[in-house]
Amino acid sequence: MASSIEVNKKRVCDFLAEGKEHKFIIPEYQRPYEWDQEQVDTLFDDLWEFSASDKDESEDYFLGCIVFFENEGEYEIIDGQQRLTSLFLFLRAIYAALESGEESKQSKNFMGKIEKSIWPEDDLTGEVFKDRTLLESRVVDSQFGDVLTDILTTGSAVDGHEDHYSENFRRFQSRFKEAAAENSLSIYQFLNDITKHVIIFPIQADTQETALRIFSTLNDRGLPLSDADIFKAKIYGFLDDAQKEQFIKEWKALDERANESGESIQRLFYYYMFYLRAQEEDVSTTTPGVRRYYAENKFSRLKDPTLMDDLNAMMDVWEVVNARMTDEEKSWTRNTEIRKTLDTLNMYPNEFWKYPVTVYYLEHRNVEGFEDKFLAFLKKLAAEMFAKFLKTPTVSAVKPGVMKLNASILKSDTPEFEFGDVDWKSIRDQIKLPNKRSFRMLLALHAYTEQDDLLPAKWEIEHIFPKKWQSSHFPTYDESIVNEKIEHIGNKAPFEKKLNIVASNGYFEKKQKEYEKSKVEVTRVLSEKSPASWELPDIDERDVRVTDAIIETLKKWSGNYQASTEDASTPIMSDEDAEALKALKEKYGDSILGL
Repeated sequence: MASSIEVNKKRVCDFLAEGKEHKFIIPEYQRPYEWDQEQVDTLFDDLWEFSASDKDESEDYFLGCIVFFENEGEYEIIDGQQRLTSLFLFLRAIYAALESGEESKQSKNFMGKIEKSIWPEDDLTGEVFKDRTLLESRVVDSQFGDVLTDILTTGSAVDGHEDHYSENFRRFQSRFKEAAAENSLSIYQFLNDITKHVIIFPIQADTQETALRIFSTLNDRGLPLSDADIFKAKIYGFLDDAQKEQFIKEWKALDERANESGESIQRLFYYYMFYLRAQEEDVSTTTPGVRRYYAENKFSRLKDPTLMDDLNAMMDVWEVVNARMTDEEKSWTRNTEIRKTLDTLNMYPNEFWKYPVTVYYLEHRNVEGFEDKFLAFLKKLAAEMFAKFLKTPTVSAVKPGVMKLNASILKSDTPEFEFGDVDWKSIRDQIKLPNKRSFRMLLALHAYTEQDDLLPAKWEIEHIFPKKWQSSHFPTYDESIVNEKIEHIGNKAPFEKKLNIVASNGYFEKKQKEYEKSKVEVTRVLSEKSPASWELPDIDERDVRVTDAIIETLKKWSGNYQASTEDASTPIMSDEDAEALKALKEKYGDSILGL
């Protein structure tokens, strides 16, 4: 069914009066009220200047849009909650000033109009019930929802309260009092313009999903509501009062862990979806929208009491991957080989490797021998996914294998991989000159064959022979040949960003001084090359060695997990490469192998 929306231009007071039929609700998943006094002043000044301007009777002041939908008879505000709350505080401040001032026909008139915008009234008698309001905040993270209600019902803010509701209400009172004192003759015209010419565009959607989609499209004032905001509110609503306070503490702690590790709770729910899909034996390659997935059956998946424990467990992995943290209580986080393999996987061109890692960790983290089994699994996963992507560098190439693997993981801690057979010989050329998106994972893999320390957090791909070169350097070579060789893996190495900036496009002899400072062993060793020159044959020779090292490592990782039909320890070299290496030895001698 197609979604529908209703948009109408309305006076602010007329729209607020609709709260008598459909109470305005700031839902649990919204962020707390955060307007500051500068925003209060801006709103007041804008309205005052509009009222004082030379305008005709048909001119209006546009205050923006309010996006909402009707939920069980209430108007649930999706966008505009900050502005709407401020309007209620503004009108209540004006009402309090009129109520305490000298009574007049004008003051009674405007008080009557404002009453209908803040409080419910009896349909028959018109009696206003000032102990209730047309606006209620149910925001989970806010400690001051009752403060808003108290201000709207009593017309005063408690002295000493420094929350945004109290501070802004007092500021509205102060600004209105100052304006009335300085321009007493203009104050009623100001009130007339507020009630008659300040308009908004209410946008009523048919569903929450439609309203959120509209919000994401319109919003340019900050971060839109995330799926995690919605999920938090739903989980909160499923809990009893005794559980809610503890849940908020756990959520905030998880949010802090995620932010410190460069992750987000939003992403955790996405990864977790693949774990749940594996439990449901859903191996479809079609990935559903995360909000729609969890919304099925009235968000029933969010009722699982193990949910928060699982989300926290997932953070164990991403703290290691993203922030390189260790945990004294979890020995696997200090395992050098696991850390190196995870760092290499993190260079993979898409994030499909993350889903089986998540599923495996959640399912098997407490089994005996987990550390060794996890390492074997990670290496097998890297070997399979790297080989598959090198052959076919698209997301769709690995999707089917990943989805089947996720389901297989739940059945065994040594699950079957169904990525297809790997023809190691056929991917040699893909390693020599791979798809651009594959370079980082290949260079990291090669670097870790020579060192145990993690690579620097920030490294770049260094062209040993610079991309910007002068034709006089290779007068006997066609330019196209040189340009291709420069992009071979034999001409590239991981290099610290700061050092790379210094080395820039200098030639090899100058660069060697910077290579010597590198913490990357395969790059540092370049500083020892003698003679201090870098020619096209050097690229050819290094192509062979780097390619052999990568294939040998991947083949070993795959073979050690499951018996292979080939000897995993034997490097595979094509006849063409063998002849090329022989020619290099004859021309340059064995010294060329010193790198």
